[in-house]
Amino acid sequence: MDVNEAIPEYKRHTYSDYCSWDDDNRWELIDGVPYAMSAPSRSHQETSMQFSRLIGNFLVGKPCKVYAAPFDVRLNADTSDDTVLQSDLIVVCDNAKLDSKSCVGAPDMVIEILSPSTKMRDMVLKFRRYLKAGVREYWIVDPDSKTVSVNLLKNGEYVASAYGGEDGVPVHVLEGCTINLSEVFAQ
Repeated sequence: MDVNEAIPEYKRHTYSDYCSWDDDNRWELIDGVPYAMSAPSRSHQETSMQFSRLIGNFLVGKPCKVYAAPFDVRLNADTSDDTVLQSDLIVVCDNAKLDSKSCVGAPDMVIEILSPSTKMRDMVLKFRRYLKAGVREYWIVDPDSKTVSVNLLKNGEYVASAYGGEDGVPVHVLEGCTINLSEVFAQ
């Protein structure tokens, strides 16, 4: 089965169900439907590590924290608790949103790095869930084209800006933080 396909089950699952599943496999839960996750490619991992390093270095001594997958993001924990995402990177500035295993509610920032197996999920399903949950800044990173789409939440909608090449990309939720793509995508 393709990892972008939902498991053909009729039961809608919750975070409680998700926590009981075998830890040997990685899953996301979107509106109660489980989606299998495959291991990321080397390029994906390198890109994730670069973003994590650059943002993490900026955050030293600051209250916000960066977390990398696997780390549960429970977007609707206060209601149906049926959406648990494994965002590639998140930034959380409110410690009250963190428990021992997850971010409970919307992170301030999410970075998703596109893979062939998850591209449509990241660009459509997750995009909609992050918008609905109120994620203030959502980056979609394409390591193949070395581009970043920055989606900023304004008046209940995302406003997109595109970056590439050697651009410096401002992180709007982290005043003073700019990510130079030449550092991220250096070969």
